[in-house]
Amino acid sequence: MNDRSPDAPAQILVADDVEMNRDLLARRVRRLGHEVLVAVDGRQALEVLRERPVDVLLLDIMMPNMNGYEVLEAMAADERLRHVPVIMISAIDEKESIARCIELGADDYLPKPFDPLILQARLGASLARKRLREREQLYQKSLVRELEIGREIQAHFLPATLPELPGYELAARLRSARMVGGDFYDFFPLAGGREMVAVVGDVCDKGVGAALFMSLFRSLLRALAEQSDGARWNERGAGRDRRRDAGPRAEAVTGHLLRTITLANDYVAGTHSRSNMFATVFFAVVDGESGLVQYINAGHEPPAVTGPGGLRQLPPTGPALGLMPGMAFEVGRTTLAPGESLVAWTDGVTEARTGSGDELYGDARTLDTVRAGGGSADEMLDGLLSAVDGWTAGAEQSDDITLLAVRRLPLRG
Repeated sequence: MNDRSPDAPAQILVADDVEMNRDLLARRVRRLGHEVLVAVDGRQALEVLRERPVDVLLLDIMMPNMNGYEVLEAMAADERLRHVPVIMISAIDEKESIARCIELGADDYLPKPFDPLILQARLGASLARKRLREREQLYQKSLVRELEIGREIQAHFLPATLPELPGYELAARLRSARMVGGDFYDFFPLAGGREMVAVVGDVCDKGVGAALFMSLFRSLLRALAEQSDGARWNERGAGRDRRRDAGPRAEAVTGHLLRTITLANDYVAGTHSRSNMFATVFFAVVDGESGLVQYINAGHEPPAVTGPGGLRQLPPTGPALGLMPGMAFEVGRTTLAPGESLVAWTDGVTEARTGSGDELYGDARTLDTVRAGGGSADEMLDGLLSAVDGWTAGAEQSDDITLLAVRRLPLRG
């Protein structure tokens, strides 16, 4: 695409080895108000195309050095030239020749001797198609830029750096299938720093709509969670709550977790019901001192806790968020023992397909990979991503993939 004004005369390249034909075509094209460039053979035509902006190429078929067929093949192989409109000119009046030119990318065909009215009509049609394509390219570029801005903004909704929880490793990965996506994750401490919130979510659908609701769900969950009684938990529970899974502090976390998820669900389902958007969410609060994990699994892929003692899953404790107001949720509990890891993922992992597209990675393979994983939290997630990439064998990613891990460090000694 060139940067000339739309009102500027069109640049028409005439490529013909016969001087009389070139001169005749050049005169008639100039009478139509266009500027003319000339080439004596196919090789020179390609040189001009690569050096100058050309709006339409009038191309003879039978020429020395490089014929019209070869020029079309070379243009098709060049990203810069493949969209230049080409009108073939030749005395050959055979259907096979015309068909071959069209198959090679030519837009139209002009027989000799040249009829001025037909020349005008076909040049006009080719120029109109070119201008339409240029407008489409400009529009596409503007859309791509808007998506790039959206991707940058969406990235700001994710933690720039992960917080620290003494005695634990935190890790996360997010790889969108498109420029913007519907998956999200978050880590943030509650008041006092003893509890760490870990969230992974997957908004239904893909693309821009899912990305907009991803921002809503993530921001809503974090805002509700941070409007907490955490400071009072510290006052109420300090020195009294030393049991692993009970006591005033744990009960306060349970109540706050239920309020957070219930309010988020009711807001989205009540305020945005016409959008028919929902999200599966795994929302967990990890007590850094006891290892107690309280969670609500809102219709999400069951995460796994894995370690020396084996593997267990954390199944859903309620429906996806945003389906209907007033839905009931329950809080599940488990405890991360030293050396154990909590690993969560979105369905972009389990639904990853082979290169041929005939088989999913599936739940069983995902669990086997998590079970076999070891090392740090980062190494576990990198191993799962690598296994999925090996399974898809370079096929295009069809859905967003998000992974999250919380690993409690083994006891020293």
